[in-house]
Amino acid sequence: MTTQPPDSDTEEKTDAEQQNSDLCNVVGAVEEIGTEWKLITLHNLRDGEKRFNELKRSTGASSYTLSRVLDDLEEEGLIENRKELESPVASYYTLTEKGGDLRPVFEALDDWGANWLE
Repeated sequence: MTTQPPDSDTEEKTDAEQQNSDLCNVVGAVEEIGTEWKLITLHNLRDGEKRFNELKRSTGASSYTLSRVLDDLEEEGLIENRKELESPVASYYTLTEKGGDLRPVFEALDDWGANWLE
């Protein structure tokens, strides 16, 4: 039985496939959280639970935009909505475990911005 030497094209494809996989992870992450309003909202929730009106004031988003963004983030599993049946009904938003894992990303982006943006 003879053994053939490794095919260099196969190795290059493997490296290229790995690079594409890494790139796909970055692109996928940016697509999931990359809109301006999603980033602003997630950043505002990093320190804990907030009511809808608190988020509206802190983000500057319109009610329509914020409602749409919160629905998207909840659907993506990044935040959760807890309703209190008080008078009036109050909605509280908080990061899920998945959303909370973005805290170090925001810290890294903050550091990068402090170093490279004027």
